[in-house]
Amino acid sequence: MDFTQSPQISYRRLFAPLAVIGTGLLTLIALVGQPLVTPVPSTPPPVAPARLEAHVKKLSVDLYPRSFDRAGNLKRTAAYIAEQFKEAGALVSFQDVVVDEAHFKNVVARFGPASGRLLVIGAHYDSYGGTPGADDNASGIAGVLELAHLLGRSAPARPVELVAYTLEEPPHFRSRHMGSVWHARALKAEGRDVELMLSLEMIGYFSDRPGSQAYPLAPMKLGYPDRGNFIALVGQFGDFGVSRSVKAAMSGASDLPVYSLNAPGAVQGVDFSDHRSYWAQGYPALMVTDTAFMRNPNYHGAGDTFDKLDYKRMAMVVQAVYAVAKRAAEP
Repeated sequence: MDFTQSPQISYRRLFAPLAVIGTGLLTLIALVGQPLVTPVPSTPPPVAPARLEAHVKKLSVDLYPRSFDRAGNLKRTAAYIAEQFKEAGALVSFQDVVVDEAHFKNVVARFGPASGRLLVIGAHYDSYGGTPGADDNASGIAGVLELAHLLGRSAPARPVELVAYTLEEPPHFRSRHMGSVWHARALKAEGRDVELMLSLEMIGYFSDRPGSQAYPLAPMKLGYPDRGNFIALVGQFGDFGVSRSVKAAMSGASDLPVYSLNAPGAVQGVDFSDHRSYWAQGYPALMVTDTAFMRNPNYHGAGDTFDKLDYKRMAMVVQAVYAVAKRAAEP
């Protein structure tokens, strides 16, 4: 540094690059986390926590286990889901998922008009190995079932498909055999205009204990809570507008905090559910999640039981997703 120069000029040269870097980091944080989204207030109908608990208990106890090698239990689970969809007033169908000549089923419930930009909301109903799978993912299915009953009482102005997927868990995870792959591929083949897909992946585990929330990247602790008391929206890096719109609707529907993350698939956990199947077809998709193993110590274990879940906050998640389903389709 030339100390014969004006100190003011020297300081400017020193700090100008730092200011540029700082501005860049703030911009990146704003894009990745969408911290300043303004909630869009709404008043969704109430969701009974007891009904959510009854669904989760049915799936994780009466229909246990729901792993791919228990075809009979998966068949009974699909039948239970279809029965609930029909009771809600949906147009219900089954979609074949064929793996090595074995037949599995996605269950599809349709609401609203037959044409228009489609909103898909789905959750997988199989569980990992011999685990009860209460949070993973009976919670997501319970949310979809109660959402069906809400939509049945007040039909959406746009087409909505609620889908219960088979074969999300290993050994079929990330393979062409996932039920969501079959559904997303069929929509593409039909030329359907899909505005958005939401994957409900573990929505029932919450904790107010300090330090209960972990993150895939250490710097995230600077911008996100250290307690697992929120619901997360996870999307691709680049789908910032979609995340903002959904986050605004969900944040205005209940008192449950909503945090979001738009990141590359290389970040651990970002593509760990059925939404990835829609990304592969070029459709925008987001995961709605309690962050799974980043929070829930019972993930993929025998302790993932129905009594560990928070059904009051889970009900708020369903209300938040309902707010998304009832909004007008975006052009």
